[in-house]
Amino acid sequence: MNLESGPTVPGYGGSSLPDLPRSLLAALGVGDGNVLGLEPARSVCLFLVDGLGAELLGAHPEAAPFLTAATRRVLTAGFPATTVTSLTSLGTGLTPGEHGMLGLMLAVPGAGHLFNCLRWTLPGEQVMDPLAWQPAGTVYQQAATAGVTCSYVAPRQYEGSGLTEAVYRGKRYLGADTVEERIEAAAAALAVPRSYVTVYYADLDAAGHLTGWGSPEWLGRLAIVDQMAERLAAALPPGGALYVTADHGMVNAGEKIEADRLPELTAGVAMLGGESRARHVYAEPGAADAVLEAWRETLAGRAWVVSRQDAVDAGWFGPKVKKEWLARIGDVVAVPYTDLALVHSAHKLEAAFTGYHGSMTTAEQLVPLLEVTSR
Repeated sequence: MNLESGPTVPGYGGSSLPDLPRSLLAALGVGDGNVLGLEPARSVCLFLVDGLGAELLGAHPEAAPFLTAATRRVLTAGFPATTVTSLTSLGTGLTPGEHGMLGLMLAVPGAGHLFNCLRWTLPGEQVMDPLAWQPAGTVYQQAATAGVTCSYVAPRQYEGSGLTEAVYRGKRYLGADTVEERIEAAAAALAVPRSYVTVYYADLDAAGHLTGWGSPEWLGRLAIVDQMAERLAAALPPGGALYVTADHGMVNAGEKIEADRLPELTAGVAMLGGESRARHVYAEPGAADAVLEAWRETLAGRAWVVSRQDAVDAGWFGPKVKKEWLARIGDVVAVPYTDLALVHSAHKLEAAFTGYHGSMTTAEQLVPLLEVTSR
């Protein structure tokens, strides 16, 4: 698993998730950002399956015959390979370095605490304004201005959440909890001329976290995904196109380290952010070099460990990082490439997971882009 080679740096600008939404808009006749070369379509349905890595799907074709038969290519998710980062890339068409959602748990610059970008929580009673944290306009706003009707089909519990408001401004939110409800809502939305419909399914990722990808529970969810894709394809209007992709892949952990309890990894560390496969390590004043050296030595042979500047210079977050987002990145960025998970003892649910993601291994970075058209 990438033991000798370097990280799979996302192919921003040609083969990454941020390139997909602008290509979809161009297929609908909006803008000229079709770097993926998608064919023109009258309506588009994007089926976003949380956790459906390309290698994971390829390992179990028998559980997903419809998806396996679809026209396929592969994209890179972006770094880190995690839900909040990828959803924002898909919602804005921007790289992580441009939109600023650079991981799960990020430092709020100058505040001395972390912000959970998924649950949208801060310490105490503090509230984060979605527009302030993620101010970039969305592709849905651009599409709506051009006369495209944008709809997002997902569980009701996410409607109005901070992450939803940060990522999906400009769309109609269609709350749908069951598979049947999601298919019906998507079919109705696709019946509207010149529509852009996104359908979100999170249960595959949940099964992977709890029982591991490839487990019976995970395979059962994959079979549901395959059936949903087939039904969404059947609901396409003439001239419509269905695209199936994911926000990241996954690995099953074979080794765990409680990074907040190991003395070699805690000296000089003020806050431990990110997540288990993509750690943002925030150093105490003046301690960044010592922290970098200690983490490199302790994790040698198991993780890529670099400074903030080296990660930026290597293009991990995109060709450029806006200066206002730099302080959100850890002084040290630690990214396992073996089956290691750098867990935090206080986050007991995450520490007990089987499956994890976030790194730049091919298992986590590569996501499928599957296409089915109706002519």
